[in-house]
Amino acid sequence: MYVVPPPKSNDFSNPDGSDGLRTYQAWKGSNVFLLQGRLIFGPDIRSIFMTIFLIATPVAIFCGFIGRKLMDKYSDSFGIWVIVVAVVFTIYVLVLLLLTSGRDPGIIPRNAHPPEPESYDESIDVGTGQTPPLRLPRIKDVVVNGITVKVKYCDTCMLYRPPRCSHCSICNNCVERFDHHCPWVGQCIGLRNYRFFFMFVSSATLLCIYVFGFCWVFILRVKDKEDTSIWKAMTNYPASIVLIIYSFIAVWFVGGLTVFHLYLISTNQSTYENFRYRYDRRDNPYNRGVVENFKEIFFTSIPVSKNKFRGIVQKEPAMPRATGVGFVSPNLEKTMGDVEAGRKPVWDDSATGLSEAEGEVSNDDGVNRAGAEESPDLSRIIDVEGTEGRSILHPRRSSWGRRSGTLNIPPDVVAMASGVGDSNRITGNSNDGSMTRRDWQ
Repeated sequence: MYVVPPPKSNDFSNPDGSDGLRTYQAWKGSNVFLLQGRLIFGPDIRSIFMTIFLIATPVAIFCGFIGRKLMDKYSDSFGIWVIVVAVVFTIYVLVLLLLTSGRDPGIIPRNAHPPEPESYDESIDVGTGQTPPLRLPRIKDVVVNGITVKVKYCDTCMLYRPPRCSHCSICNNCVERFDHHCPWVGQCIGLRNYRFFFMFVSSATLLCIYVFGFCWVFILRVKDKEDTSIWKAMTNYPASIVLIIYSFIAVWFVGGLTVFHLYLISTNQSTYENFRYRYDRRDNPYNRGVVENFKEIFFTSIPVSKNKFRGIVQKEPAMPRATGVGFVSPNLEKTMGDVEAGRKPVWDDSATGLSEAEGEVSNDDGVNRAGAEESPDLSRIIDVEGTEGRSILHPRRSSWGRRSGTLNIPPDVVAMASGVGDSNRITGNSNDGSMTRRDWQ
């Protein structure tokens, strides 16, 4: 006997054998994860390879052309140490680059649902009989070191951003102590990687100075040994010209960043705050003095990440959607959709108090029609939350004590119904053939 196999499960299976969807797999930001969520990068991760190329290539040229010649020029081990220091220093800079771009910069986890509203929308006049909808204030005031700081509500992450936090439009995340998004490292610079970013930039500056300086040492050594001019010595070794020009341009770029961030650290500012708030014209609530500011960056422990990227995602129950009149159950929304689409919904007898054999369907003029496919009155079976004191769906008025609508039925049908004797379902007048319908099936 052939048996239909059961459908395949939709559970997610991970390489380590555990089932369930992990956080990095369901991440809503624009980040790129490697090594099963152990490394997190920005969406512009390709720029890291360009940065590595711009760092490693000049050092390789320096070791292959300049360092090797220095080993020949100096009989002792001085030339070997020049190459060793260059290689070790380059590896150190690349490790700092990876620590800057491959770790959580301080991302604040998103809320699954918006926070509870604290006030009502006063734009709606209460005298109109409508309950004003709940709303979230866009800005809140927070006191930091005696100075009032405004924090904003993030619609994407559904939370109030802490002080010094901002939402990165590239990574699509809220980052604590947001400094900027660096395209050269392909990552946001924030609370948890700012220290490594500064060390990377300052170390790259020292590496450029190192290459630039020993290129000139090599040129002067060639000039003295060959008894020629500096220009002639440089033209004999074109690699030295390329490295001198390249390192000179690069040192202005990374060196300028180093000096600028030294100023920011000494005044306890971020790049975002410096360009947006201009603390030189207003009080800086975070400035505690030069010494304390440097201690905060270099001599404090880095906070633990608030995200467990390899953790199993916990499914949350569906929450009702918010509307202008409060929170409405999803069942109401589905019912309204059925009514608009012209489908006849299935009603719960216990909720309505009416059985299928007892339900009445009435049109606008109060006439009962047999076999009508119209939906029953929603106000009798659905309780809309937040509608106290006003009427949204008016309940149908009772037809008790008024003349019921009539249907013109042929006399032969009336006679047949009278012969059956089912008086509970059909009552008729043999003269005019009119019948009152209590439940026409």
